[in-house]
Amino acid sequence: MTTIPLVALVGNPNAGKSALFNALTGARQKVGNYPGVTVERHSGKLALADGRPIDLVDLPGAYSLDPSSPDERVTRDVVTGTQAGERLPDAIVIVVDAANLDNHLRFALQLIALGLPVVVALNMIDLAERDGLTLDAAKLSAELGVPVIPTVAVRRRGLDELKAALTSAIGSGAAVRLRSSEGHVGEDIVTLQRRARSIAAASTVSETAVRRWTHMLDAVALHPVAGPILLLTILFVMFQAVFAWSETPIGWIESLFAWIESGVRAAPVPGFLRSVLSDGVITAIRSFLSDGVIAGVGAVIVFLPQILILFTFILVLEATGYMVRAAFMMDRLMASVGLSGRAFIPLLSSFACAVPGIMATRTIDDEKDRLTTILIAPLMTCSARLPVYTLVIGALIPNTRILPFVGLQGLVMLGLYVLGVVGAFFAALALRRTVTKGPSSGFMMEMPKYQWPRLGDVALGLWSRALIFLKRAGTTIALTVALLWVLASYPVAPAGQRQSEYSIAGRIASGIEVVVRPIGFNHDIALSLLPAMAAREAAVGAMATVYAIDNPEDEAGQGKLSENLRGRWSLPTALAFLMWFVFAPQCISTIAVTRRETNGWKWPAFMVGYLFALAYVAAGATYWAAIGLGL
Repeated sequence: MTTIPLVALVGNPNAGKSALFNALTGARQKVGNYPGVTVERHSGKLALADGRPIDLVDLPGAYSLDPSSPDERVTRDVVTGTQAGERLPDAIVIVVDAANLDNHLRFALQLIALGLPVVVALNMIDLAERDGLTLDAAKLSAELGVPVIPTVAVRRRGLDELKAALTSAIGSGAAVRLRSSEGHVGEDIVTLQRRARSIAAASTVSETAVRRWTHMLDAVALHPVAGPILLLTILFVMFQAVFAWSETPIGWIESLFAWIESGVRAAPVPGFLRSVLSDGVITAIRSFLSDGVIAGVGAVIVFLPQILILFTFILVLEATGYMVRAAFMMDRLMASVGLSGRAFIPLLSSFACAVPGIMATRTIDDEKDRLTTILIAPLMTCSARLPVYTLVIGALIPNTRILPFVGLQGLVMLGLYVLGVVGAFFAALALRRTVTKGPSSGFMMEMPKYQWPRLGDVALGLWSRALIFLKRAGTTIALTVALLWVLASYPVAPAGQRQSEYSIAGRIASGIEVVVRPIGFNHDIALSLLPAMAAREAAVGAMATVYAIDNPEDEAGQGKLSENLRGRWSLPTALAFLMWFVFAPQCISTIAVTRRETNGWKWPAFMVGYLFALAYVAAGATYWAAIGLGL
């Protein structure tokens, strides 16, 4: 067995670790593979200050000792002495980026707690000083309890001092642990991050105004108490704005569609058409265009301002760098239900649409984590639910002020979003303890700097969202309401009977009504459930089309649709309907992408089954609770 000491070079990705390895070993390097994995092993020879040779191994970059990839697993196993074919290192050189100290110190704290001899290379110190950041290496050394050597690997600065510190740290060369673990390895990410920030702040002599502002803002945004309050406040303002700022543009769109509808009804019929078409056929075509396509599609497009307001907030929060902080705040909560922080971004994407959210789960390495995230993604409130929520809330929830600038409608909207998140977390907890049982993986992230959002980027993002929404309204929803118009218009009801009940669609709805009547749903809701499987917002278009067919002389628009809801729905029914949409399965596209991502029908069938059951129970409980309370 070799007696040459082994030193491991460890650090976060992009800390300049490989550059330091090259500067220390030069051409005396070997490249191989660790046994059983495809991770490369880079090693080389180095002469210490006293002339003794050592083996230096450059380990893959990692964020923590909780591995989330094969590379990180090798790094963890080597520094803990459990990697097959590798000795326990006699010392560790931890490479940290001086300009990103608070983030890189998280991993450094875990490594120091292992108890091996450690030297910290404060690398790229020149770039930090160029950016106005001055650090006190002696102070940092005192805080960490290990030697800290400023280095600039690419310019070979600090290498002699690093070798001298390493010589002292290794001592006689025997592989012994100098300190017992202080228990920091088991600390969660939030506690580690807090300690890292505290040490980085204590070691900072001076910094630029931008860095000072970042730290001041993070002191609030990441605070264990103030942080969640700030996040909840932002979400609350966002949902208040969805209602308060959209009234005027919604009125413009309603007027536009009313003008188009009246134009279609009053448009003269060309002579050659009158010669080949009967009056009955011409009336049917007018009804198809005005009561079917225009009423149905217009009832959905009218919610475009609210969707754009919602995405303006989301895009601005992403561009400023706050959204990553929100993910960080959520990590502890997600860990409590067995998910890693990596699930946050897919779930956040599901607020726009579950399809890209489910596809984004490919970034999750752990299969059980990934499957759980896929199965709960439909519970995130996608933008397609927004037209349904705003229609029902606007029609049946009083627009009263609870407090100054706090309206009941916005509060209910926020409650529905929060309920979706809470439901997803409880579902994840149940899944992780049953069908997707297994250990959860950790998650580390680097905080970007705060910055002002670029208006051009925000405008481009809004334009993209608007196009997606309008394309969906002009294709899937238009086809759905057109088909529904045909099914709801024939056969023609005799005098004294409602067309929506006598027609083919009405008879199908009557069959569904038998199942959903116990949870408070009426015939109108039963009729809208099937189109909603094609697209969530199609439920609104379906109701608009059916009401227009029943009352062809009425005006179109959200106002008339809301008036119909107030006349036909009770408050318990409305609350049950909202609860159904919080938990019910997503559209067919979501089911299809789930099938593709899980390579079979087993998990999509499970997802649809448990979500339908959850929606049915939640809607029924809400309805009967509201009845019991006398609402």
